[in-house]
Amino acid sequence: MSLVYSEEQRLLADTASEFLAARSPVSAQRRLRDEGSAEGFDPALWQEMVNLGWSAIPFPEALGGLDFGCKGLGAVFEQIGSKLGAAPLLSSIVLGGSVLELAGSPDQQAEWLPALIAGERRVALALDEQPRHDPAGTALAARRDGEGWVLDGDKVCVTDGLGADALVVVARTAGSPGEQAGLSLFLVPASAAGVQLSPVRLVDSRNHARLRLDGVRLPASALVGAEGEAWAALDAALDRGRVCLAAELLGAAQTLFDTTVDYLKTRIQFDVPIGSFQALQHRAAWCFTHLQLARSTVMAGLAALDDRSLDAAGRARLASLAKWKAGEAAHLVSREAVQMHGGMGVTDELDVGLFLKRIRVAQACLGDGDFHCQRYADAGAGR
Repeated sequence: MSLVYSEEQRLLADTASEFLAARSPVSAQRRLRDEGSAEGFDPALWQEMVNLGWSAIPFPEALGGLDFGCKGLGAVFEQIGSKLGAAPLLSSIVLGGSVLELAGSPDQQAEWLPALIAGERRVALALDEQPRHDPAGTALAARRDGEGWVLDGDKVCVTDGLGADALVVVARTAGSPGEQAGLSLFLVPASAAGVQLSPVRLVDSRNHARLRLDGVRLPASALVGAEGEAWAALDAALDRGRVCLAAELLGAAQTLFDTTVDYLKTRIQFDVPIGSFQALQHRAAWCFTHLQLARSTVMAGLAALDDRSLDAAGRARLASLAKWKAGEAAHLVSREAVQMHGGMGVTDELDVGLFLKRIRVAQACLGDGDFHCQRYADAGAGR
């Protein structure tokens, strides 16, 4: 298992870094926030990312993709984190697209995947029903209605839900909340009668929505995969998202750390740079150590997603390890960055606060540290 990017992946990372620095610097995210953008990203910029091939990276060539692997995605997400880039790459491609790739019928894949890859359509995964991430806790009900289905229930926070063409909804067709069995996936048009999406404002100023399904009637063709057997595909898609988020957290934390070290070198106090103070040197060294540990876990998680010889439990452990460690390191670095910048660190004048807010949301998204520590232990117990 390689814990470094290949030459092609490094080239992709360099290209992504140059593109984002020129077209989507941190100031662009600040502008989207100040304008109150409902979509939370620039559609024209997203189309440019599509034209660069980013939306095709994870999919096999038979489905119109580049088959470049999840490590390729990780290289891009690390750069997205470093520039606070906003795009529906995670929601529409990594999560929604992966569900359709792993569980969709040939007709569903033919209808949706080329359009997703081309940026002509977007989908969003509607999963969580409580503030804490808990896929098995799904209670939203789907009941049969003749040949079709009727869905009733709520989802609390759908990433990039506003403006999506369809929602991949996780619903329960059997069993009880807390059970992995009995979950099903449904492709729900955002324009369907009974679908209500309302904005949810989080501190990162991105596109988050609350979903209400009130007697939504769907044809039999809306079911994605086999009834009651969605867990394996859902869990695999979520692991892709978790490790990509870990790569984004790593990129954000690395940039924030570099910014802070530069500040320590230039901020003068008592006629010397504050970086000469041993206490601050120790704190910076501690951050650096945790960043290096996080990088190794993220690379292992990305490699695990591409390793077809690894079983589901092994993949789950490495994905959860990556998400936990990257979140922990990003939390430490963002906290220290605010403190080392002093009073300036909590003002909107600096970008430090923008990074901290995005890091806090990304930490909780798709499972916080407690969730992934427990999942890591459970996956190990089942081996």
